[in-house]
Amino acid sequence: MNTREAKPRWFERLGVNWRLYVPKSITVIAQEGYRFADFRADLLAGLTVAIVALPLAMAIAIASGTTPDKGLITAVVAGFLISALGGSRFQIGGPTGAFIVVVYGVIQTHGYDGLLLATMMAGAMLIVAGLLRFGDWIKYIPEPVVTGFTAGIAVIIFTSQVRDLLGLDVDNPPAAFIAKIEAFWDARATIAPAAVAVALGAVALILALRRYAPKAPGFLIAVLCAGVAVTTLGLPVDTIGSRFGGVPSTLPAPAWPVITIERVRELFQPAFTIAFLAGVESLLSAMVADGMTGRRHRSNCELTAQGVANIGSALFGGISATGAIARTATNIRAGAKTPIAGMAHAAFVLAAMLALGPLMAYVPLAALAAILAVVAWNMSEQERFRYLLGGPVGDRIVLIATFALTVLVDLTVAIEVGIVLAAIIFMHRMAEATAIEKGVSIIERDHDDFTNGARGPYLARDELPKGVELFELRGPLFFGAASRLNDALEAAFPPPKAFILRFAAVPMVDVSGVGALSRFLKRCQAHGAQVFISELNPGARMVLKRMGVLDMTNVSDVARYEDALQAAAAAAAAD
Repeated sequence: MNTREAKPRWFERLGVNWRLYVPKSITVIAQEGYRFADFRADLLAGLTVAIVALPLAMAIAIASGTTPDKGLITAVVAGFLISALGGSRFQIGGPTGAFIVVVYGVIQTHGYDGLLLATMMAGAMLIVAGLLRFGDWIKYIPEPVVTGFTAGIAVIIFTSQVRDLLGLDVDNPPAAFIAKIEAFWDARATIAPAAVAVALGAVALILALRRYAPKAPGFLIAVLCAGVAVTTLGLPVDTIGSRFGGVPSTLPAPAWPVITIERVRELFQPAFTIAFLAGVESLLSAMVADGMTGRRHRSNCELTAQGVANIGSALFGGISATGAIARTATNIRAGAKTPIAGMAHAAFVLAAMLALGPLMAYVPLAALAAILAVVAWNMSEQERFRYLLGGPVGDRIVLIATFALTVLVDLTVAIEVGIVLAAIIFMHRMAEATAIEKGVSIIERDHDDFTNGARGPYLARDELPKGVELFELRGPLFFGAASRLNDALEAAFPPPKAFILRFAAVPMVDVSGVGALSRFLKRCQAHGAQVFISELNPGARMVLKRMGVLDMTNVSDVARYEDALQAAAAAAAAD
């Protein structure tokens, strides 16, 4: 046996498939090649993302209770490592709004050195999670939990910016939500009209550019305009220079934080929270990228890359990092081809930091607060939140509970309670569904086969009319099965002219299942494919109707399978 084969077999003896951990930056170039046109597209996309990331990284660092250069360092070091070593072709890493409340709390309690150690511990946890293949577990987080959690973080981000939006004279505002609101209310007499004007002007400019010049770098333009206005008019508004003394024009040398057993013990819980947030947000971001491009990421490779990136960021004095959904989407829209775009984004941020450090001192804090206010609004997913409020009562309870606990208590508690609530509600629904089935045992059904179209009392797949495809869904369509449904339906693209989805063996549907089904139906609609949903039970029909699925123009609700087959054949023949 040669040495080239020894390493993979050693991995496999440990139960690890080494191919799952090969970075996309290697496999993409090795399998597809890399041309100059790809390099040019990646450079342009990297520059576009860097322009977005530059003011955002500083704003997130300031909101997290540290200096703006820490955010830039994180964007450079973690951003480069996540793209170079990650399992997503388009992922952009760096500091994100989700970490603001956690990082702020750690710094307030344990100091900045404590944050560095907690971030390194979180990185180690992420590497272990990736090797244990915990990345596959993201599919079991219900959609109401994710949406409620994200909306709660958005509220926290916005409230953290009230001081700079209004120019309030508040030193070291408390981390707790209620206490922070009380502190701002007590300082309401110190509102600075100039800061309010700068913040409102920056928000108005960002929104105007998004509407009339969507390709323009709105965040950067708003910061530049605000800086020029404050400097030339001599407005009494705090700037990076007045509060922090400017931004260093060098990248610091790597250094280890103080590590002791006692320190590790007291930082374990915040480190776990950082690791959990980094893992969840990075995989959600990778899933968004997959949805936008039709590609597939390697979740466990992504987790290990996030771990290495957080360790690297802490070594250079940065803050916690993860995949950034908005910047990843910007990268895709800018025409990125490979992970080289993310690496280029980090290089451009570094170049700006080295060349423009002295000029960053003139950036008004009110303008950076305005940027985060816009980010918080986008992050709130208020339309999605309202949509989920139209779902079943149990899903609404999970959504509201997760949201309230995120804002008022703790992020980790919110996630834990949300998942446990969702599991309890699911068991309750299954118990009700079993009773309603009138003696038909759900346990006897094959819950593992979503796509076998050759069993049961209907035509075999090769006997279907031309242009018609058939899928039978078996078992509850809930949050634990939603990703498997996505995988099964993904294999059907490009779609035929007509789909039949049999729901006879589906006892219940929750909003996560509706979400997976809706994404599939929208893709079918984009391809001009008609979908016939047959044999819905009354409970599933009520949920799909309430959530708007049955109102889609390309969807038909048919009671009997035979009628659905006849209608699908007619639709396929008509095209």
